[in-house]
Amino acid sequence: MNLMESFEAKGKGEKRRKVRGKTQMKRIENATSRQVTFSKRRNGLLKKAYELSVLCEAEVALIVFSPRGKLYEFANPSMQKMLERYEKCSEGSDKTNTEKEQDLQCLKREIANMEERIEILESTQRKMLGEELASCGLKDLDQLERQVERGLRNIRARKTEILVTQIEQLQKKVHLSQRFI
Repeated sequence: MNLMESFEAKGKGEKRRKVRGKTQMKRIENATSRQVTFSKRRNGLLKKAYELSVLCEAEVALIVFSPRGKLYEFANPSMQKMLERYEKCSEGSDKTNTEKEQDLQCLKREIANMEERIEILESTQRKMLGEELASCGLKDLDQLERQVERGLRNIRARKTEILVTQIEQLQKKVHLSQRFI
């Protein structure tokens, strides 16, 4: 809407739209205007922080110091918890390259140990299935046999529990159906 259309619209009883210009990012020279702008923008920023925490369930912390040094803050859940969390997160970024290399070496050793454990477990599983028994001695085979027998006893006991429960349920159904006959 140009200026002429705006005047015509006003004459016809229509509302004019107020269009804001783009704000230049430079220091506001007038002290009063600067203070008013600070207050409005501070309140808007605090409101946005609150909205972000409520709408998105985000944990938000905001700290603002006025030109005169007055503190304004918002935190959800609490400023103390947020600062502690920030310190914990930023501690990792303060590590030196040597510390990072040590951490990496430690992780590599842990990966190697885990891979070795996985290999042992897979080998044990294959042996339990009766595969790759050629490398086993008599002592290993006796131990494996005891483990398999123990496992078989546990399997049979659980199977018996399930069957007994099913029989009891069927007996209850038969008993109920006989009452209605």
